[in-house]
Amino acid sequence: MTVKRKPKTGHTTSAQMFGELLRQLRERAGMTQDQLAAILPVDRSLVAHMEAGKRRPEAHHIEIFDKVLNAGGLLVKMWEKVNWFAPHPAHPDWFKQRAELDARAVSLCVWQTQTVPGLLQTADYARALLAREESDADRVEAGVLARLSRQERFLEPDGPALRVVMDACALHAVVGDSRVMRRQCAHLLRVPRTANVVIQLLSGHQSRSVRPTTSLSLITLPKGREVLYSESVDRGHFIDDPAEVRSASRVYDELRAEALTASASAALISEAMEGFAQDEYPRTQRGDMAQEQLQRQQRRRLHRGSPRIPQRRPRS
Repeated sequence: MTVKRKPKTGHTTSAQMFGELLRQLRERAGMTQDQLAAILPVDRSLVAHMEAGKRRPEAHHIEIFDKVLNAGGLLVKMWEKVNWFAPHPAHPDWFKQRAELDARAVSLCVWQTQTVPGLLQTADYARALLAREESDADRVEAGVLARLSRQERFLEPDGPALRVVMDACALHAVVGDSRVMRRQCAHLLRVPRTANVVIQLLSGHQSRSVRPTTSLSLITLPKGREVLYSESVDRGHFIDDPAEVRSASRVYDELRAEALTASASAALISEAMEGFAQDEYPRTQRGDMAQEQLQRQQRRRLHRGSPRIPQRRPRS
């Protein structure tokens, strides 16, 4: 008699276990994926990917789900325990050395043009950015997880120092849509409160010197070794020559001196975030709001121009 063995399906990952917990809590609450997605709001497919363990949820999404599903903090606690980046992040071959240096860095100084630096990107922002050059959804998602994996140690309260000077134009170069940009701005405001991070913006009218046209990073490793990193289209460039590193450090110091202070930069980010929030309103809704404001102004003018009628006071 031949006994047929069931094919191996592999081990269940912690991400899949978390997704199963989310599904059970949702069903216990009598909600559909569509209803849960509408709360954020996001597309239903995002909730489906979360429950399948294929998508790393944002921390603020889980906080909302935990309250809506009456999980009593369980979802938040489990989210923190999941190893979202196991077994190995899928960095491109040309970027692996940079990722290895990030894992060892004791401090990092970044000058970023055009886009938000990878160490400060939200998952949605990174996903939209990667999707511009990659059509395969699974590869895009692997790239997102790889990018987020680099952020972990820098976003810890006692993590390595991260100093970022970012071209202010990156706030106006829309990646994804207004909703993605609004949440990215919110993330830039939230990060410095919990991590050893300083973010400064440099606008066009501030710069008195010629700024680098490409992004660069000054990576300080244990024992004081410093490495200069820059990128071309699909290649990373590493320089550890002391003279060139010192020259790049002087350029970075000039950029940082000309940039807005951290508080002034935060105010500019807040302003951009408010602009993206307004862009999310449908045009008809914005038109209705404008019409209502106009009608209020007309009523105030009419009231001010109308004759005053004396009113009798009751005798005491």
